[in-house]
Amino acid sequence: MPTTFKIRDASGWTIFIFGVLALLLGLLGLIRPELLLSLLGFVTLDRAARVAGDYTIVFMTASAMASFNMGAYYILAALNDVKQFYKWTVPFRCVTFTVFTLAVVAQLAPARFFGVGAWELIGAIATGLALRAEARKK
Repeated sequence: MPTTFKIRDASGWTIFIFGVLALLLGLLGLIRPELLLSLLGFVTLDRAARVAGDYTIVFMTASAMASFNMGAYYILAALNDVKQFYKWTVPFRCVTFTVFTLAVVAQLAPARFFGVGAWELIGAIATGLALRAEARKK
């Protein structure tokens, strides 16, 4: 039975768009981790100015790879209409919002980092509302 890759509804689009953004930001972080750090509001140093034992770039590379992979998972889930995956993302994205917001409040991260959490929360709400509307149609 052939698989037809197709986004079928609003919840699929919310997952697909998030996946594309996560994949692209992950790719950016793999290519230019310092640029991603500055976009998030962190002070960046030249690589030559980093002291031994500074693993910032290594951590950014690992995080970027995770974002890239997560983006691919979301895109594939959307193209295959994996509704159960959509449902799982909603609470976990709310947890991500909470953790990132607490990092800003505790001054572990710059205020601009709150945008990452807000992006997660907005995506979770959009997916949750789309799933609810689709369930009501059935």
